Amino acid sequence: MKEEGKKSVTKLKFKRLMRKKWLYPALYLSVAALVLVGVFWYQQGASDLEDQIAEQPDSKVQDEFLTADNEKDTVPVMEHQENLEMPVADEKTASIVTKFYDYDASEQDQESALVLYNNKYYQSEGVDITREDGEAFEVTAALSGTVTEVKEDPLYGNVIEITHDENISTVYASLEDVDVLAGSDVAQGDVLGSAGKNSFGQASGVHVHFEVRSDGQPVNPEEFFGQPMSKIIENAGEEAQKEDEAPAEEPQGDGEEPSEGTEQSSDDAEQSTDEELNTDEDPAGSEDEEQTPDEDSASSISTTQA
Repeated sequence: MKEEGKKSVTKLKFKRLMRKKWLYPALYLSVAALVLVGVFWYQQGASDLEDQIAEQPDSKVQDEFLTADNEKDTVPVMEHQENLEMPVADEKTASIVTKFYDYDASEQDQESALVLYNNKYYQSEGVDITREDGEAFEVTAALSGTVTEVKEDPLYGNVIEITHDENISTVYASLEDVDVLAGSDVAQGDVLGSAGKNSFGQASGVHVHFEVRSDGQPVNPEEFFGQPMSKIIENAGEEAQKEDEAPAEEPQGDGEEPSEGTEQSSDDAEQSTDEELNTDEDPAGSEDEEQTPDEDSASSISTTQA
């Protein structure tokens, strides 16, 4: 009987406890506190684990991998991946006043590619670049490479030649000042000097004469501005292939009469000879001997007499 009485009293107390208004909020707060403690403990453990990993040295596998990777030769960035840039610090203010003489260009472009010097016209093998305001400006490397020649020319002013991969070279003439030495390596955009004037391209004023050559042969820089160097190499290969595939001219027989086109060419040649003789005369009657560039080109810088 006593045990039954105790059980009934316990049930009664439990029922009274469950009826208390503060019981459920207290249970809720207790559970929330336990959850927060668990989250905090988990975050603290993760943070300690990260600190331990950071403090530990790299494993042997990582050390071997890094060592092997560092022992490999660094592959340089190939120059022909660079895009050909105008040799000026600010392209927005630059303009081309003398073009490259292209036999396939329009008559107007061919006229703008002729340079008048000593009463004779010469074909330009590069481009003359000036500023719109006519002021001097910094001349920069159009491509990365090695400076192979720095010289002072009586006609073209200071001249810099830079060689690149695949027998590509760039020439910068009509420089007032030179900031590089022969044998030094330059990166694309490095300042080479400042633009100036020269005796040959007086009509261009303050300018830089810029040439691009592939295997020593001049190419039109305007066609490749903004293009990778591989395009210049590809174009040179196509031109060489065309020359190889071009059929040889058949000589005319002794008994054959020349065609009308041949007669016209002969007349043109005679007329050109007469004009050349007229232009060779000095209008002022001066007997002073003047420096003259190569007859075939307005920019035969490499063959100009020193």
